[in-house]
Amino acid sequence: MGKMPKLPEINWKLFITMILIIAIAAGLVKFIPKLVFKNDKEVGYMVLEEEQIPEKIHEILPKYKMLERALAAKVDNQVYVIVTRGQKLTAGYDVNIEKLELVEEEEETRLIVHATFKDPKPNDVVTQSMTHPYAVIKTELKELPGRIDLEVKQKE
Repeated sequence: MGKMPKLPEINWKLFITMILIIAIAAGLVKFIPKLVFKNDKEVGYMVLEEEQIPEKIHEILPKYKMLERALAAKVDNQVYVIVTRGQKLTAGYDVNIEKLELVEEEEETRLIVHATFKDPKPNDVVTQSMTHPYAVIKTELKELPGRIDLEVKQKE
């Protein structure tokens, strides 16, 4: 009967080290994106015209129009986001919601509202009347976020 071929000896230290390196690399591939991107998710939305805004939103709006802020309200199982600019002495001011980001954090869900504010230029002819610019959007969210942050970019 023939002899069995001799198997090579294994360097166990090297073998275990390689297994550990592969396991650590696999763990990093899985967890590094979560640390870097923090589970940010863009949220879909639709900008509403004045006549599309629910009556309940129209009812609460006067309480907040004097402030510069973002807030959310749930009406008939729909989540709406409102961005207000506060009181302005003339016309020509505007607010546009550019993007919504949902960030999952350990304690709560945070919604970041990215908005662009536009002011009249010094030479613009504007109506001399008090205005309260705001924007209302209907989101695809099912629940209200734990916290809302407004990030504003000024438009030239």
